[in-house]
Amino acid sequence: MRPVSYTANNRLTLLHCGAEFFPELERACDNAVSEIYLETYIFADDETAHRIEQALIRAAKRHVRVYVITDWTGSGHRNSKRLKARFLAGGVKHRSFNPWFRRGVARTHRKMCVVDRKLAFLGGLNINDDLISDDDSAMPLPAPRWDFGVRISGPLVSFIHDEITTQWARLGKLDLKSRLDRMRKLRTTHVEDVSAPAFAALVVRDNLRNRRTIQRSYLHALGHARETAWLANPYFAPGRKMRDALCRAAERGVDVTLLLGVGQFKIQDAVARSFYPKLLKHGVKIYEYQKTQLHGKVAVVDDEWSTVGSSNYDGFSLFVNQEANIVVKDKDFALALRDHIRHGVNDAVRIHAEEFRNTPWHKRAWYGTAFLIYRAMLRVITMGRYT
Repeated sequence: MRPVSYTANNRLTLLHCGAEFFPELERACDNAVSEIYLETYIFADDETAHRIEQALIRAAKRHVRVYVITDWTGSGHRNSKRLKARFLAGGVKHRSFNPWFRRGVARTHRKMCVVDRKLAFLGGLNINDDLISDDDSAMPLPAPRWDFGVRISGPLVSFIHDEITTQWARLGKLDLKSRLDRMRKLRTTHVEDVSAPAFAALVVRDNLRNRRTIQRSYLHALGHARETAWLANPYFAPGRKMRDALCRAAERGVDVTLLLGVGQFKIQDAVARSFYPKLLKHGVKIYEYQKTQLHGKVAVVDDEWSTVGSSNYDGFSLFVNQEANIVVKDKDFALALRDHIRHGVNDAVRIHAEEFRNTPWHKRAWYGTAFLIYRAMLRVITMGRYT
């Protein structure tokens, strides 16, 4: 695992939901003058996605070099084919990540964009309408999907650019020497004055250099927490180390608040609830968000350390898929994100230990069974790394 590479003097703008994120992304594409790289898990076939698609094509027609990576599973085979054809006609270069599972089960779950090597976007938002469910049901949502992105300018952009251009190269024809050269470049660390504002780092997860980088970032933050830890995530099924870190922080007197998305996948909800008894016993506060689809993968510790990105707290994100988060050590940014999480908690339902103990036996049995099924599947996929 490479060390986390922090840079200072970045300019970071927190973007909440698609209403803030997509206009910024579209504007950046329309102002591009040389190149755009975009990588996403889902590039949907809806009105929002068409807006971004047309912005990319407009850029290409201005002779901007435009490169788009979409995940074959996340975007779907048929949609990927249609998207590729439209991009080809519009002058945009497109590559699918791991079609037909030719490189195993790993997916690119990252959501990143770099424009002119000067501006970057990173977070949890796919290229899809945030009023439509992102599963196969395509059901309308009662409120915009709860999610976050970050608009970034400054030294950190070069690190994001290196990651996304290397991903593009990997998906093409790249000889062994070129691959090794790119890997060596990505190992380079860069640390600036920690007292400067917007001290931030890109942390990624892959199956080559950074198998546990994102998880260790969370473990380090929780291990050094003194007062508060606010965490929000839609798919809660972390390994034992992450669960234990939450419990130990709460035992030390840290006010640990866990905001979880529920209601999208029944088996996922059951797996998450199988962990509730231990977490509640150790003092972790758990809230279930049911207002709309919670998709944000964010956390704030001690109002100083924060993270926004694509990584869920589940076995796929922590042990299988390719992910990308930004980690920020900046009080103003942390407070802004904390306030959003706090508002989410206010709209959520708290799970109390006494009430949860009164859950009917058949439901508790289902929760345990769901976890055993999930753990067995992940142990096979991760070759025993998930516990």
